[in-house]
This record gives sequence, C-alpha cells and structure tokens, in this order.
Amino acid sequence: MPALTPAALRAAVAQIAPAQLPSFVEHLDRAVEQAATQSTIAPLRTFLQWWGEFVAIQRYPARAARLCQLEAVAQEATDRETLRSALSEIRQITDLAHHEISA
Repeated sequence: MPALTPAALRAAVAQIAPAQLPSFVEHLDRAVEQAATQSTIAPLRTFLQWWGEFVAIQRYPARAARLCQLEAVAQEATDRETLRSALSEIRQITDLAHHEISA
C-alpha cells in the first residue's frame, strides 16, 4: 500500500487504474481549493482517505471486480434481502480497505 500522500497515490492510480487519473487530479484540485477557502486541511484529509481506499481496493483485481459486481447487484435489487446482502458485502470490502490504509 502506498503512503497516503498525493504523489504516492497519484503514482498508484496511474499504475493500477490509469483511466481514473483525470478524476484524481480534478478531486485533488477541488480539495486544495476547498482547503484554502475554508482554512482547514479537512478536504485534503478526505481526499487522501478516499483515494487511499480506492487504491486499497483496486490493487487487488478480484476485490475490485467483486465490488463492481456487488454494486450492480445492489443497483438492480428488487427485494430487501438481496440489497441488504450486497450492501453488507460492500461494507466489508470498504471496511477492509479503510483498515489497510489506517494500519
């Protein structure tokens, strides 16, 4: 897992999900503008957290694929149990990613 810095995360995104690099740069620019406007680093922390979790998920192709499948199941669910099950597993994946970047 790369360090939670813009440079390290940019390199990771460029390697594992290059199509997402424009979104990364746009999000970073917004976070910097918000931090300056609000005189707080909170937007930058949110940015690092979001992209750290993204990298933690995307660096394992099977995990990323499963998340994509679950998101589709949740979006198309027609009953509560299917939705609950999909959301529960999505939460497990995102919790694992959060734990990985916090360790």
